[in-house]
Amino acid sequence: MAKQRDRERGDNRREREEDREELDERVIDITRVAKVVKGGRRFAFRTVVIVGDNKGRVGIGVGKSRGVPESIRKGSEGARKKMNRISLSGTTIPHEVIAKHGGAVVMLRPASPGTGVIAGGSVRAVIEAVGIHDILSKSQGSNNMLNVAYATLKALSMLTNADELAQMRGMQSGDLKPFWVKRAE
Repeated sequence: MAKQRDRERGDNRREREEDREELDERVIDITRVAKVVKGGRRFAFRTVVIVGDNKGRVGIGVGKSRGVPESIRKGSEGARKKMNRISLSGTTIPHEVIAKHGGAVVMLRPASPGTGVIAGGSVRAVIEAVGIHDILSKSQGSNNMLNVAYATLKALSMLTNADELAQMRGMQSGDLKPFWVKRAE
C-alpha cells in the first residue's frame, strides 16, 4: 500500500516537472538594491521573471534575495502562481487596448499575419511568453521594466473575445473582425 502511494506521488512529481518544462521563462530585469543597516549597506538582488506557456497563459513574478540564483527561483515560483489566461484571436489580439501601471502606459494593437512582434524590452518579453506572433505596441511614460511589464499584463487581461464583445454591443461577431480575417473567409 505504501509503495503504491509512493509511486503515485512520483508520477505526480514527474507530471509537475513536465509542466514546468513546457513553460517559457524569461528574466527581464536584475537590479541590485541596498538596505542601510548599522554597519553599512546590505545588498540584495531583485529580479523580474516572466513565465508563459506560449498558448495564452502568462504570469509575472518578482523575487528578492541576497544571491541572484535564489532571487530568480523565487521570481519564477511567484510568476507560476500568478499565471492568467489571455484572450487571443489567432496569432494576434482581438482589439486595441491601452493600460497604465504606475507611470508606464502601454498601447497594444492587433496586426495582420506576417507583421511579427513590434515591441521592445519587457513588452516584447510578455507578449512572446503569451504566444502572440503578430502585434503592434507602443510604450510611453516610464521605462521602468517592472512597471512596463505590469502595464502590459494589465492591457492583456483587459482583452475580451470578439464574440463576447459583439454580444455586449448587440452586433454580429463578423462585424468586429479585422479586415484580414474577413478577407480570408
